[in-house]
Amino acid sequence: MNFNIRGENIDVTPAIREYVEKKISKLERYFSETPDANVNVNLKTYNDKTSKVEVTIPMSQLVLRAEEDHLDMYAAIDLITDKLERQIRKHKTKVNRKFREKGGINELFGSFEMSAAAVVEEEESELEIVRQKRFNLKPMDSEEAILQMDLLGHNFFVYTDAETNSTNIVYKRKDGKYGLIEAQ
Repeated sequence: MNFNIRGENIDVTPAIREYVEKKISKLERYFSETPDANVNVNLKTYNDKTSKVEVTIPMSQLVLRAEEDHLDMYAAIDLITDKLERQIRKHKTKVNRKFREKGGINELFGSFEMSAAAVVEEEESELEIVRQKRFNLKPMDSEEAILQMDLLGHNFFVYTDAETNSTNIVYKRKDGKYGLIEAQ
């Protein structure tokens, strides 16, 4: 793994660099061969002394991405590693389930290797849909969709854009602002 570690409002000391590389390198145990991946790590500190750690690992079969806010940067790095590990296990289980009847997962994705205990643990907590809703999408603009979302008390809202007639999603971001996802 090739590491690209950047700091915003913080100097990336050799100790921090070593800690990040040590923790994220532990993810290599999930791969049968060492992945040729670029690990992008962005460390930020804010005026209120909180730290934000963002990690992106683009790979051929998936993109691992996680971010964590914490008062202690080292604790945030630990939490990020846990999140990335869960993502790998979730992906491995999903792909394993999907291709089980097609001759095994390792024929298709040979670079992933997991312990049997981790696969069993993940399969036991399978994803289950507990509620299903159907509704008609009303044509509207993004401002009206945001108002509808706020009225419902949700953190996202799906609607049909009145101008383009495409399905869009507005959502509330962690920073309190709004985002828009446009389907193509």
